[in-house]
Amino acid sequence: MKRIEWAIAIAAAFLTPAAAQAQATAGVPQAAAQTQNQMKSDVTGAGGAAQAATTPAATPTAAPAKAAPIPGTPGHMLPNPHIGQPDGSDGIQPQVTAVGREAEHFHNYWLMPVITFITILVLVLLAISMIRFRRGANPTPSRTSHNTFIEVVWTVVPVLILVAIAIPSIRLMRVQYSFPKPDLTVKVIGNQWYWTYQYPDNGGFEVISNYLKEKSDPNRQPSERFRTDADGPPLLAVDNRMVIPAGKVVKFLVTSNDVIHSFSMPAFWTKIDANPGQINETWVKVDKPGVYFGQCDQLCGAGHAFMPIVIEVDTPQQFAQWVASQGGTMPGATPAAAPAGATPVPTPAVATAPAVTPPTSSADQSVKHQ
Repeated sequence: MKRIEWAIAIAAAFLTPAAAQAQATAGVPQAAAQTQNQMKSDVTGAGGAAQAATTPAATPTAAPAKAAPIPGTPGHMLPNPHIGQPDGSDGIQPQVTAVGREAEHFHNYWLMPVITFITILVLVLLAISMIRFRRGANPTPSRTSHNTFIEVVWTVVPVLILVAIAIPSIRLMRVQYSFPKPDLTVKVIGNQWYWTYQYPDNGGFEVISNYLKEKSDPNRQPSERFRTDADGPPLLAVDNRMVIPAGKVVKFLVTSNDVIHSFSMPAFWTKIDANPGQINETWVKVDKPGVYFGQCDQLCGAGHAFMPIVIEVDTPQQFAQWVASQGGTMPGATPAAAPAGATPVPTPAVATAPAVTPPTSSADQSVKHQ
């Protein structure tokens, strides 16, 4: 064993200088090539600099400024301070949908009285227990272990209360989640931190809705549009609104591109999560035109507070005008007729690619022969 170890050590001693010499020999051409490439790049860079110095600089062209919106036009309706937005009053916002009005009635005239009755009843029972059964009034404590009547009462009464609440709740949920045939579909997509609205029934155009900063906001760019009272209240105004027609059933397909958001519109009694990779559905039918404000109700990151939702409800005629201004079309609308004497533009033929037959492996051929 010692002889084998000595032989391996002697061989390693002889091979190490040879390997080092081979690496040095191989490194010389590589270093020379790198030097030549560096010289070429220096010459090219100098020539490019000289050419840039002799070539006059191109004058930058200013981007065309976007026309300011005209208040009162479709898509820019003036909001009502007392409808569709918080006005400092107590209670639920005035509801403008049939589902919202039924839910508001259930909340105000059924749920709140029951809750108030339970609260007063429990408070009275606690007061009676503290006064009547205190230590001073009962030096000798009672040895009563149970009472059949009381046990039956405190079991049956809560069950009846839950049933009384459950019946109108289930009826409300059935109305809310029974989808009628929609007249319009809008796909709502949540992003960090803005909303995107797509109209697949009207040509598939898209509306990107961003929060409007205040004029005094230090983060606002000089060319960036700022909020005015015609847009809505602070923190709730956007540059582009979602527009839907009044008196029509609108179905919302709600999803997200990144994290979980929440599409919430208090005046419609609508709140549904926008989950990435999943499409949730809800619907509304608003009978009263106006501008309605909501926001994302799910904590979605640093810009969560700057994801307002603005839905403008216009008459069907105004909605059609707004769709046309966005480059969309109404369902069933015929394209505008060409003027008399106009030459029709020929439609270019679409080349059809030849069908490609996938290669057949040897295993497939053997199976076919068998």
